[in-house]
Amino acid sequence: MRLAIIFSLLALGAIVISAKTDQVNLDGTWIPVKQELAGMVIPPKSFAAQKLVIADSTYTFTAESVDKGIARYADGKMDIYGKVGVNTGKHFTAVYKLVNDTLSICYNLAGNSYPTGFDTKGKSGFFLSVFKKE
Repeated sequence: MRLAIIFSLLALGAIVISAKTDQVNLDGTWIPVKQELAGMVIPPKSFAAQKLVIADSTYTFTAESVDKGIARYADGKMDIYGKVGVNTGKHFTAVYKLVNDTLSICYNLAGNSYPTGFDTKGKSGFFLSVFKKE
């Protein structure tokens, strides 16, 4: 019995350690280098002054105004909850991928499902932003 309990605790500990090491850390300041909405490319001058700052589970997005809120992410999926700014009270769903210092986030602005990839063509309300770490 004791051996089974010890084995169970060790297995649980290994799962917790594995989950923590698999967690991607998105903390930092991110500058957009590409954006598109519903398949239409947005000109770079339109987002030249934007930046995204992620710190733990909070985000600050600076554009024409400042948006702040909570971002929960794991396993390539993200839930974004607006708390301050034009998106106060809104919930957006997204998928993300981090390759080296490039972060790609595809948002479903309706928040009713997660995008299945990073293509927005023909998908009203889908927004893709590709960021480089500052």
